[in-house]
Amino acid sequence: MELKCDALMLRATDYKDNDKILTLFAAGKGKLTAVCRGVRKAAAKLKFAAQPFCFAEYVLAGRAGRYTVISASLHDGFYPLREDIGKFYAASAVLEVCNLLLPEGMESDGLLLSAVRTLEGICDGDESATLIAFLLSALEAAGYTLRTDGCLRCGKPLSGRGFFSFDLGGFFCADCPQEGCEPAGEATFRTLRAAKRGEPLPSGDGKKRALRLLREYFARKTGCRADSLSEYIRLI
Repeated sequence: MELKCDALMLRATDYKDNDKILTLFAAGKGKLTAVCRGVRKAAAKLKFAAQPFCFAEYVLAGRAGRYTVISASLHDGFYPLREDIGKFYAASAVLEVCNLLLPEGMESDGLLLSAVRTLEGICDGDESATLIAFLLSALEAAGYTLRTDGCLRCGKPLSGRGFFSFDLGGFFCADCPQEGCEPAGEATFRTLRAAKRGEPLPSGDGKKRALRLLREYFARKTGCRADSLSEYIRLI
């Protein structure tokens, strides 16, 4: 059986002497695994198909639930991501989050489209703002919506000191303390609220603080650590 699909290459692992095992995020199929044979040879024609950030039309041969890459036609390799270490790790975090959120074979074309558009945005603009918006949408798609309209109790926007509930996925103002919450300031709240509304992000250190909160929220909800996200936060 032959399968043709647009897919984003999420992860590649060395296999045998010259092969790689690819984790692909495929339109209409979700996450699947495929062997790419001979791709570690210097002159391999499909070397591009096993590179990070490759978005291509893959042709796969399937047998007994296993796939082998027959050919691929590149849509976009997002090459600017390799020229800037910050953009590289921000984009790597996108791939890692997709890989961690998706069970094998679970279809999520909305998340795939969001990931591809996010890679485009990281190439062209502010990678921190683009990554924050992606993480919010990816968490929401997985059922872990983060609420940023205002204090979960009184509804007022945070001003100054506030708190965040990792259990409830939202903020409380200083006048409405909640047991089990952790400190979270106004800059974090305003950055996340602006990102969720598609507005320009405030200046200052709010982006780094927001990314730290999102990293911890992701880890607590999924039980997984996104190492690329941690490395990106360390760099900025």
